[in-house]
Amino acid sequence: MLLRKYLVKNLKMKPVIPYYLIFGCFWLGIFFESAKHILVHSDAYPHKWEKLYLVHHWPVTVCKMSKNDCKDPEMYWTIHGLWPDKTEDCNKTWHFNISELQDIMGDMKQFWPDVLHPNHTSFWKHEWDKHGTCAATLETLNSQKKYFSKALEFYKKINLNSYLLKVGIKPGSTYYELAAIRDALTSVYSVEPKIQCLSPEEGQLQTIGQIKFCLTKEFTLRNCTESTSISSSYHEHFFKEEELSICNDTLTYYPSHLHT
Repeated sequence: MLLRKYLVKNLKMKPVIPYYLIFGCFWLGIFFESAKHILVHSDAYPHKWEKLYLVHHWPVTVCKMSKNDCKDPEMYWTIHGLWPDKTEDCNKTWHFNISELQDIMGDMKQFWPDVLHPNHTSFWKHEWDKHGTCAATLETLNSQKKYFSKALEFYKKINLNSYLLKVGIKPGSTYYELAAIRDALTSVYSVEPKIQCLSPEEGQLQTIGQIKFCLTKEFTLRNCTESTSISSSYHEHFFKEEELSICNDTLTYYPSHLHT
């Protein structure tokens, strides 16, 4: 009788062990597959930031800064990136996947083009690897589609190209006092953005190259208050010869053609 109970007990338990092993391995696999993304949201994650920069750059100036044969650059401000401050390359295991952007590909090519190269993918990959993986600590930016879509959304909302034209700031052979550009932007947006220029060569004037709008984590505009001594440190991927720096309060060139 005891032997019978022992056999019945063990026969009933044997199928249970493989079941729990399979079940456990299944969830363990899912955990490790998603762990690289989960780490980004951990409170202990070391890459913390306080604000975002939505960065516009002027394609003509970008071309002036490169040795590449850059022809017919776009004549409107395009997106350089959406950058959290104080961080870069936060999760090197979260690889860029172009397929996640298929629904927004038209806007990406139009408003976020690689000014210097015909294949935009390497530019977008760089922006995701360096900045997107850091921005992903926010739930609203925690996927590649969310990150790029949010940048496009605010680019359209800020509408820099249209508002500059409305206040009479347009590219051409006219030079502008930097204060006039800054005051015009402040009057439109009620915050002060960060304007960066290409330093002048001998006998020339500084050239406007980039405008950064600062955003809170709740995606409201705020003043950019960094010291004017800080230069841009985010150009190593495309601008290898020279760096953009905070514009001086002097005459500023807003070029419409490469050889003007």
